[in-house]
Amino acid sequence: MKHNNVLPQGHFHKDWQRYVRTWFDQPGQKKARRIQRVKKAAKIAPRPVDGPLRPAVRGQTVKYNMKVRAGRGFTLEELKAAGIRRKEALTIGISVDHRRKNRSVEGLEANVQRLQEYKSKLIVFPKKANKPKKGDADAATVASATQLRGAVLPIAQPANTDVERPIGEAPKVHAYHTLRMARSDKRHKGAREARAKAAAEEEKAKK
Repeated sequence: MKHNNVLPQGHFHKDWQRYVRTWFDQPGQKKARRIQRVKKAAKIAPRPVDGPLRPAVRGQTVKYNMKVRAGRGFTLEELKAAGIRRKEALTIGISVDHRRKNRSVEGLEANVQRLQEYKSKLIVFPKKANKPKKGDADAATVASATQLRGAVLPIAQPANTDVERPIGEAPKVHAYHTLRMARSDKRHKGAREARAKAAAEEEKAKK
């Protein structure tokens, strides 16, 4: 062996069984999670299983902003436009986010419409069945109400408007062709002038 190297000492007989991660509890954990979901649904009934209503917002950055997703909560401006007080919203299953700001009129109007649609479908149970207050549902509606399973007013992606469509008559000037021709003319200008000059001299020599 050349050079003053360390002698190889390969320790290939380690106690590897100690470091193996197993998932033998996976079926049991799956069952436990399901039981927990059922218990939670029974505990919060008749409220929706998936929790409060969320706003429709755009994802951050250019990579994700073409998608619409569920946000943290409605802004105070959206609640005000829909005629819902901040403290009242929390009691009727509407999430609130005082940090978020409305950056566009379209987003504000979409969420206000979402709140109004939710209000039209909302069933408010009276605290005391024999003394219902203004805005509470009647006894028949309360009796027929069922717990909603799944998302509250699911968010649908808007239709893609960037589709191929006819533009009418063919354009008289083609921008790409014009630019390519200008580039070609500039590149071959010297060669063409030299060729024309040589042809003129040759013609003059013949005479």
